[in-house]
Amino acid sequence: MPHDERTLPHALTLTGRNALAVSGVTDVSAFDETTIAMETSMGTLTVRGENLHVEKLTLDQGELTLTGQIQSMEYEDELAGQGGFLSRLFR
Repeated sequence: MPHDERTLPHALTLTGRNALAVSGVTDVSAFDETTIAMETSMGTLTVRGENLHVEKLTLDQGELTLTGQIQSMEYEDELAGQGGFLSRLFR
């Protein structure tokens, strides 16, 4: 039985910049050898690098494992573009 997106625990385990395990994954929206974009319980996570390969994807359990030369990881979520911390604090 699939988990509710809000209850999936989210964690990243990076091993030496060439292997990444991600939990809390709800969907993979795009992937190729240089970019993998996934929806997680904490927002959209985009991983960039070279020779990226999805080794394991189990959406029922919310797990993704990838290998390759990882150069960056970046989150995007609904708070992005809504100003800085202080502007959100004083709304």
